[in-house]
Amino acid sequence: MASLKDMRVRIASTKATQKITKAMQMVAASKLRRAQSAAEAARPYAEKMDAVISNIASAAAGSPGAPALLAGTGKDHVHLFLVCTGERGLSGAFNSSIVRLARERALALMNQGKEVKFFCVGRKGFEQLRRTFERQIVENVELRSVRQLGFVNAEDIAKKVIARFGAGEFDVCTLFYSRFKSVISQIPTAQQIIPLVVEAPAANAGPATSYEYEPEEDEILSGLLPRNLAVQIFRALLENNASFYGAQMSAMDNATRNAGDMIRKQTLIYNRTRQAMITKELIEIISGAEAL
Repeated sequence: MASLKDMRVRIASTKATQKITKAMQMVAASKLRRAQSAAEAARPYAEKMDAVISNIASAAAGSPGAPALLAGTGKDHVHLFLVCTGERGLSGAFNSSIVRLARERALALMNQGKEVKFFCVGRKGFEQLRRTFERQIVENVELRSVRQLGFVNAEDIAKKVIARFGAGEFDVCTLFYSRFKSVISQIPTAQQIIPLVVEAPAANAGPATSYEYEPEEDEILSGLLPRNLAVQIFRALLENNASFYGAQMSAMDNATRNAGDMIRKQTLIYNRTRQAMITKELIEIISGAEAL
């Protein structure tokens, strides 16, 4: 049985841990507000950009001069997974859920005889994926030194992806990230970004509006598609950032509550042990006095 001193040290250690988790919860809560506002502000722009490009692409679909980012290579043998995760842990299942989705998709494609490559954005995703797919990771980008995410960070990643596509290294690119829904809910999401998936108009959407473009659709798309790729990656990074702080806030809140439960149990055991030792000493003193 542990001595009273060991129990006091253990209780003090648990209380110190509880203070740390409580502080981390408060920091995550303060950062979450800014991250959530940034993610929500980026959604309308990204969705509108997607809608505009889909409208132009539907007019240019099947054109022999359609950009490669829209038309693709005509094959789907080599897939590139752009997996965006966090740079730090202590956030529950946030990083693991994104990696799990990417891993399941990769194994399903590999079972079909296709080749899968990984482009990791974030240290945690790279660390988890290299355990199984180390030889298939072609690049890793860490944003640990970036204090505030900007469009330039997404643009740099987009340029690297486009350069690899231009070099013929892959046929299809899928973006993996976690979409922020609430503090307790983050949804792992997979979105194909190369070639661009053009959604067909809904059946009840009414007659389609006809537009005339100047310059031609192909020329407009050649400039818009790379920018749209950067916008979608930027949106994913912002969604991930908000999801990370939401998951961390929830995880640290649970850790603080668990530490409180442990402190109560340890204090109860300490008091019972101390009471038993005092009772034992009193019995020994009384027994000794009666013997005299």
